Amino acid sequence: MWEQFILGVIQGIAEWLPISSEGMILLAKNTFLHSGDSFGESIRQALYLHLGTFFAALIYFRADVAKLLRGVVNFRGQDTETRNIFVFLFLSTLISGCLGLLLLKTVEDFAESFTTGSKIIVGLIGLLLIGTGFLEIRAKHGGYRHASDLRTRDGVILGITQGFAALPGFSRSGLTVSALLLCKFDRDFALRLSFLMSLPIVLAGNIVKNWKALFEFSPELLVGVGTAFVFGLATIHLLLKVAKKINFGIFVIVFGILTLISTLI
Repeated sequence: MWEQFILGVIQGIAEWLPISSEGMILLAKNTFLHSGDSFGESIRQALYLHLGTFFAALIYFRADVAKLLRGVVNFRGQDTETRNIFVFLFLSTLISGCLGLLLLKTVEDFAESFTTGSKIIVGLIGLLLIGTGFLEIRAKHGGYRHASDLRTRDGVILGITQGFAALPGFSRSGLTVSALLLCKFDRDFALRLSFLMSLPIVLAGNIVKNWKALFEFSPELLVGVGTAFVFGLATIHLLLKVAKKINFGIFVIVFGILTLISTLI
């Protein structure tokens, strides 16, 4: 029970920062909790915890979500920006879902004999954290583009980018925001669009990977999801402001290097 509470706190806070909440959860299970779960089990648990921050983001971005849902019923009656975002989210979710499942399947097959405490898994997370950090440093500044400038190629690029975030250590928000900035989108819009992208992919991912768990309602899992929701809702406004003003690239690189060093000890 306490393990789920701790992991829920980590998910609720780390989700809004470009530091890979999934990677943080796996590292916490290895470093502090020594759970001994397999890589696949840990990934599914991390994905399940994302439901807590999914509902937190759903509440925080409720106006945007409501507008997009109205677009489902009356697509042609919506303004150009809403239609562009809707098409972008549909395309990017489809691509990232297919790519993410393929990558996860490949990694799970490779790591099926390892626990999250395996030095190979920890080393992989460290390397991916370093990669995330370098991309964040490269994408320092935004541009001028907004929702009206969204094109099909943006959906393809961001779908591929978000697909790679299925790997623990690659920060989903870090990768997608950086990609949007490199595509010359405005920083505020990039951050908002990145978290709108998280909603359909988290829901779809849990339906595919955690179908049974969605209906089990075990007390332990509910504690984790509930804690992630409470801490996520309490911190989202502040931490999104922090993420907007601070480039976490150097921090993520240093943390990735320390993670790699830990595998040698």
